[in-house]
Order: sequence, then structure tokens, then C-alpha cells
Amino acid sequence: MGAWLEERLGESVQVAGFLTSGRFVYESGVPVAGGDPYRPTTFIWFHRDLADEPVVPGSIHVLHRDDRIVVIDKPPFLSSIPRGRHVVQSVVVRLRAQLKLPELSPLHRLDRVTSGLLVLATERRWRGAYQSLFQRGEVHKIYRALAPLSAQLELPVTVRNHLRARPGFWQGEVVPGLPVNADSRIERESEHEDAGLYRLTPRTGRTHQLRLHMLGLGIPITDDPLYPVVQDVEVFDFTRPLQLLASELAFTDPIDGSPREFESVRRLPLRAEVGSQSPTVAPPR
Repeated sequence: MGAWLEERLGESVQVAGFLTSGRFVYESGVPVAGGDPYRPTTFIWFHRDLADEPVVPGSIHVLHRDDRIVVIDKPPFLSSIPRGRHVVQSVVVRLRAQLKLPELSPLHRLDRVTSGLLVLATERRWRGAYQSLFQRGEVHKIYRALAPLSAQLELPVTVRNHLRARPGFWQGEVVPGLPVNADSRIERESEHEDAGLYRLTPRTGRTHQLRLHMLGLGIPITDDPLYPVVQDVEVFDFTRPLQLLASELAFTDPIDGSPREFESVRRLPLRAEVGSQSPTVAPPR
């Protein structure tokens, strides 16, 4: 087994050291010994060493916690799930350890640079019922954004078009002539200095939907690193948060039928945050 692991992984993993320290294990949890006979069709488990990750500043506010769900208010720049260069610095990895919920997982998507409300299931057995609400569009979500004012733009307006993510590209695109798959209502609530504060109500959940719809209206969201053009911003630069906040969320609980309503504690304009990784935690209900 040691020779096979060296052949397969020798360029990316210190196989001898991993074997000595018992970091390769079989499905049973028994460590792999280098001299074990080769076993075809056998699963071997191990964890690579993670690269150092700068700590993402800002608090995860745990707004609600019960036996089935956890609702948090996420700071900007914190990934929801481990991905790419963001592993330890993700909501899932932080909160699984801090809340002692090893099966904790998000029920919907929230971009790394977007702040605000994120709902997670405490255990795998609850995922299906709650995730179906999001898939069927039965969760009412309100976002708020800071963006330029436009005297030519008549609001409120509903934007409906076809959006497509492009493999290998950071930006999504609007595709004319195809069936509508993205629907958003855009309203201006007030003004802040020389910008507008907008209320955004998505009726669908396409990738970058609100960012593309605001761009299409000629009022791209302030400090967006991707729209209208991709900015040359270091991935660990936390100084200019995207001015987009997932601010309200409501649904009927699929298990007990109770109304669920949550609101972010953050307000626009969003400022660069400081602070530790410790969450502000609501008591279980």
C-alpha cells in the first residue's frame, strides 16, 4: 500500500510522513501501514495540510438556533462552504466546531462577498424538507443594496430575463431570446449621500442575479468587484465590502407549520469589519 500511495500521491503529499503518523486510514478507521498488502477497490481516507488562510474579520451573528435550523447573519468576505482557498475561513467549518454541530450545512447560497442572512440545517435529516422550500420559491427574501442614483430610471421596476453562468468566467451574462429564468423587483427606499438605498426582491435565485439586474438598469451595486468590470482586487483584501445585504427572510416551517421571520442586524452602508472569529450566539430554542 505504501508503494501504491507513493506512486499516486508522491508529488502532492509527503506519503512516508503521513504513513508514520497514521494519517492514512481505511474506512474502518484503522491506520494504513506502508507494508500492508495492496488492496484493490479499497477506500483510503486522509486530510491534506491546509494552506494558511488570513482570518476573515467580522462576527457571525447567530440570530436563531433550534433543533432543526440555525439562522446566521454573515459578514462579507466569509465563504458559506469550504471552497478553493477558503476552507477554515468558511461559515460551515467555523460553526460546526463552535456550535458542536458536525452535520451543519447551508440550505441555500449566499455569495462570499455578500453579507446577511443564511439558513443552515443542524442535521442531515432536516435538509430535504427545508431545502425544498428554497427550490420551490416558497421563501420570501428581501435584499438591500447601495447603488448610484439615476434620474432616468423609473422605479419600482421588475426585471425579467434569462441569466447564464459562464464556465471559466467570473461574470454571468444575460442571454436574449431565451425563456425567462430570473425575476427581480427593484425599488428605491431612500437616499444616502449621493447614492440610493434600494430594496431588491428576487423571485428566483440565479447566480449573481441581483448584481446583474442592477447592472442592467445602469446602477451597478457599489463596490462590486465583478460588475461592471472585474476588478484587480486581492482575494484577502477585506477593506471594501460589496454593498449588498440579505436583509430579510420569511417562510412557513415545513415541519410544524409555524411562521419563520428573520431580519439582519447589519445596515447599509456596510463598513470594513474588524473582530475575532467568535460568533454572537443566540440560545437554542
